[in-house]
Amino acid sequence: MAKYTLYSYFRSSASYRVRIALALKGLDYEYRAVHLVADGGQQHSDAYRAKNPMSEVPTLEILSEGGDVEGRLAQSVAIIEYLDETHPAPALYPGDALNRALIRQRVEGVNAWIQPAQNLRVMQRVVELTGGGRPEMAAWARHWIDRGLSGLDTLVEATAGTYSVGDTITAADLWLVPQVYNARRFKLDMDDYPTLKRVAEACESLAAFQSAHPSCQPDTPEELRKG
Repeated sequence: MAKYTLYSYFRSSASYRVRIALALKGLDYEYRAVHLVADGGQQHSDAYRAKNPMSEVPTLEILSEGGDVEGRLAQSVAIIEYLDETHPAPALYPGDALNRALIRQRVEGVNAWIQPAQNLRVMQRVVELTGGGRPEMAAWARHWIDRGLSGLDTLVEATAGTYSVGDTITAADLWLVPQVYNARRFKLDMDDYPTLKRVAEACESLAAFQSAHPSCQPDTPEELRKG
């Protein structure tokens, strides 16, 4: 079985998704922290860009039994689909073609719509262009997260059981929970999105989601750690 190294940042929602997938599938991995703010952003260093030319996290290294790097993957969609193909249980895209497409639609509602607008580099550029500061950055994030979650709540309501699509965990939940974490961080009231709130709370009660939480990572600042 392959071994893995995950380059991650504790508060990166894309890294958070991959940590959940690894935990659900019971896969061990070495965690290597890449601080997105310190030193101007460690993701921009030459050493890290040699691993991921897009200068972002996460990056998953796939290692041989001898420890040689057999491949590197970036982008959470690609990483999680790879893990689902190589470690099929539990399946994160279960069911027939329509069910899998519904899961992907909810994944993309976060991945392609909500998350890019509140990505750190986007918010930093907004501040550069407007001459604003942290309040303006937070207001920008809240606006787009609210608009996205309002639509996503209606979508998920149509397919939800215990979780986003039915009564088993799917990839849709791996994108939802980190986005809910960001919504709370930016002080949005999750009562405004009742279906998403209920589903996220069901997911957050599970050990795999708890172990992947930003408050539990090796690079989590002491003041943000649980307990």
